[in-house]
Amino acid sequence: MTTTVRTRVAIVGAGPAGLLLSHLLAEAGIESIVVDQRTRDEIESTIRAGILEQGTVDLLAQIPGSRVHTVGTRHDGIELRFDGHGHRIDFPGLVGRSVWLYPQHEALKDLIAARLAGGQDLRFGVTVHRVEGAETDRPSVFATTADGEDLQLEADFVVGADGSRSNVRVAVAGSHTGGYFREYPFAWFGILCEAPASSEELIYSNSPDGFALISQRSATVQRMYFQCDPDADPQALSEAEIWDTLQNRVPGTTLTEGPIFQRDVLRFRSFVAHELRRGRVAIVGDAAHTVPPTGAKGMNLAVADVILLAQALESLLTRGDGGLIDGWAEKALRRIWKAQHFSWWMTSMLHVAPDASDFDRLRQLGELRSVVESEAGRTYLAEAYTGWPLEP
Repeated sequence: MTTTVRTRVAIVGAGPAGLLLSHLLAEAGIESIVVDQRTRDEIESTIRAGILEQGTVDLLAQIPGSRVHTVGTRHDGIELRFDGHGHRIDFPGLVGRSVWLYPQHEALKDLIAARLAGGQDLRFGVTVHRVEGAETDRPSVFATTADGEDLQLEADFVVGADGSRSNVRVAVAGSHTGGYFREYPFAWFGILCEAPASSEELIYSNSPDGFALISQRSATVQRMYFQCDPDADPQALSEAEIWDTLQNRVPGTTLTEGPIFQRDVLRFRSFVAHELRRGRVAIVGDAAHTVPPTGAKGMNLAVADVILLAQALESLLTRGDGGLIDGWAEKALRRIWKAQHFSWWMTSMLHVAPDASDFDRLRQLGELRSVVESEAGRTYLAEAYTGWPLEP
């Protein structure tokens, strides 16, 4: 037996994009159901980075119970380090905005609590198999519940916010992989360690041996990365070797060492789906695009998608006006491709390619100097990093 449930908007994925969309729709009086194949504990305990743009923070701060201003930490700049010297990019001084360090799992705790308190129909452990009827006015999501029962969600609109391995993407783009794609010849070796911060602000370091990022998670936990081969074994290095590698990648800075309790290798790529919408089905966030983490754009880009989509769905579902939804993908893609460029630019400027020649290395240093020695260059970096204003 299949249980069929009717809703205005079916949202697949209880990550930041799906939960925020349900919140914005509820504010507009539009009911939705959110499903996710993970448990609540899995969603809330998976530690992921969280550098939030000014606009993202302003929006999250309006959600009841948000801790973004109490647990999150405001950062007014970053340091670009190369040739043994640090160069601070002053965000407020250049563009009047800042960013916040607020890990994504903390934001998800806030969003889940707020949505459940608001009466949201939020279902965990639901595995979505397919979406049908995209070109009709009654698309459906076919899934299996945590108890093994068949479930059909019949909606006026379906949104896929189900991550980079999205099943909803097939209904929009025609396949799991249909899109514009770039693979990078390096990855990040990441660690979490018990130690106070090595720096008050993030350090992005370019060295002859490769890139390193010195970040934080809390007052007692640091998150650090260094460039490595995509096939590197995260267990192959001893703690002493890891600290030696990190220290060599940030010459001129003394890192505060501590016990390493998590290590992983993070591959990354650039991807934009060929289509973001087909009929009454759309994809947002990582389902629609992924970026390398160097530019801190992942969650922020998902939020930008959702803000525009919520406006379009309100117009469609409350006033019967399809103008905004017809133009939604084009408007969203303008920001997506700007973010793709910025993320690629930061990545290529700071990492050392495996086949880099002496010319490539010296040109890269010239590029870094062109940025830090120019107010226009520093302003562009600050503007993109803190986030462009959303289009009206």
